[in-house]
Amino acid sequence: MKQDEVNGGPILDSLKPVITGAQHVRFHEEKVRQVADWMAYEELPWPDFRSPLTPQGDDSVTMDFIFLTSTINFAFTDFESHTIFKAQYQGVEHWDSLGMEACLKRAYDKGIPILDGDYLARVTRGELDEIFTGNIPIPMLDERLAIFHEVGNVLKEKYQGRFHNFVEAGPSRLYADGNGLLERLLAEFPSFRDTSMYRGSRIAFQKRSQLLWWQLHARFRGNGFFQLGDPERLTVFADYIVPVAFRLFGMTSYSPELEAAINARKVIPADSEEEIEVRAFTIWGGHRLTEEINRRRPAELQVIDPVVDGRLWTHYHASHWPHHLTITTDY
Repeated sequence: MKQDEVNGGPILDSLKPVITGAQHVRFHEEKVRQVADWMAYEELPWPDFRSPLTPQGDDSVTMDFIFLTSTINFAFTDFESHTIFKAQYQGVEHWDSLGMEACLKRAYDKGIPILDGDYLARVTRGELDEIFTGNIPIPMLDERLAIFHEVGNVLKEKYQGRFHNFVEAGPSRLYADGNGLLERLLAEFPSFRDTSMYRGSRIAFQKRSQLLWWQLHARFRGNGFFQLGDPERLTVFADYIVPVAFRLFGMTSYSPELEAAINARKVIPADSEEEIEVRAFTIWGGHRLTEEINRRRPAELQVIDPVVDGRLWTHYHASHWPHHLTITTDY
């Protein structure tokens, strides 16, 4: 693929060195077109992220809760036993990120002030361990605690303790000459920063931060409480699940060594070339699939990358097909 064939927003543009020089992951354009030939004719609805696991009624509370879940939306599989974290809410068992949301909703229902910056800044490990009661101890609890302390201190010191005040403090765009919501989030909350160095070039993924703004845009765009001015600049979210779909579709293939490591459930080191290539082709593959889908749909049914991401995540997040495992807070 030629270098100038990779273009788009800042995140897509950053992928060029990987897309043009990858050694461990191969991308198969003909398979993208084959998948688009049938997926383009599915409904592909926009989500609104209404759920029993999210507080409803007060939009500012809902926004703050979605933000909180986004701060720790990573690592739900135990790295040794490969058991997926599960938790119950009102008698229903939820797993993966939904299990985490179930735990936070239980705490919110009990009156624990989990949305308040002052509480987040001083919560203890023991309190957090109790909140995240599930089938197994939630992975990377210490990292989650550190993130809560970080975001709590920022909210307490600058935004009267609540995230919706951060949103109101700037334009409702992802990018605005450094003052956009995504740009400000990455500047003020370091734990959201999600980049890697690849042969001397910085590759941007920004999985959790992008997912946050997508959830808020999709949830509120219909009622006027919040709406992004540039949602088309979002990419798919480089996680564990979408790469599974692309492998099963034949859109990507891995080197024998990488394939064997994933199938053996070995940890793929964070920031390794293998991990970076898997994630980069997740974003690029999702973008190319969206482009091909839109070529087959009428103008009034065009979709953006996160809509296609949602279709893939909902169908494959409970798949037993092995996905790569990486010890990281990025996803």
